[in-house]
Amino acid sequence: MNQKLTDYLNSVFTPYDRVKSVTELKADLLSDLQERYRELRAEGKDDETAFKITVDSIGDIEQTILEVANLSRSLERQVVTNFSAINLAESDFAGVTAHNGQFKSSSLRGSDFSNADLTGTSFTSSDVREANFDGANLTDCSLSTLDLRNASFNKTLLVRTNFSSSGLDGAKFTGVKLTDVKLTKIDLRKTTFENCIFDGVDFTYSDLSGLSFEGQTFIGVKFNKSALNDVSFRGATLKNVSFRLPFSVTNKSYLAFKTVCFDGATMDKLTYAALKGLWVVDLSKVTVI
Repeated sequence: MNQKLTDYLNSVFTPYDRVKSVTELKADLLSDLQERYRELRAEGKDDETAFKITVDSIGDIEQTILEVANLSRSLERQVVTNFSAINLAESDFAGVTAHNGQFKSSSLRGSDFSNADLTGTSFTSSDVREANFDGANLTDCSLSTLDLRNASFNKTLLVRTNFSSSGLDGAKFTGVKLTDVKLTKIDLRKTTFENCIFDGVDFTYSDLSGLSFEGQTFIGVKFNKSALNDVSFRGATLKNVSFRLPFSVTNKSYLAFKTVCFDGATMDKLTYAALKGLWVVDLSKVTVI
């Protein structure tokens, strides 16, 4: 009869054989059931009756197993996605799924994250130079105090992604729609943006001097106290865009903003009115919609 109990538990636990905590639960449960079965036999119950009472005594075991398995798998995923303080230079993460991962104080130079789903992942204080994020999903990711020099973001999914206090010299964003992204307190003078759409992006306190945004689209974007010397919005589309100049006791910030080019740009009436109120930029070649 011990074999019959074993066979019964095997049939129930089969879908979860590879989950360590479930395997441990199975071993403990088998020991308890065998002891219960022996007690019933000692009371004079026949084999079949003792077996039925023993099995019925464990109740809805399948629901318990499912809960244990789900918890175990969740914990296993947390372990697998914690890559902090590890040398992972030139690692291959292409196409992986690693939600809510942790890369803190890690060496990731030259690593390939192309087409990976990194939703909710945090990158902090790490060397991510020359990394490939082409086609990756960086939704709700935090990238703080990183060295991202020469990193590639081609058709990367950037939604509520937070870039903060990171080095992006030589980094290239191509064919990207940035939605509710924060690029704050960053020197972007040597960063390249090509064929991008900026929707709800926040550039507060960042230095964009000399950048070309020609022909690109800006919707609900904030350039608050950003350095915009010699920036070109030639042929760009701007809707509900905010410009707040850095504080200056002289006319320095106004003179710097005067170098911004809006020739051929298209903008809504509110953006146009706000810019016109600054009195310093040439809007003679702007189309108002």
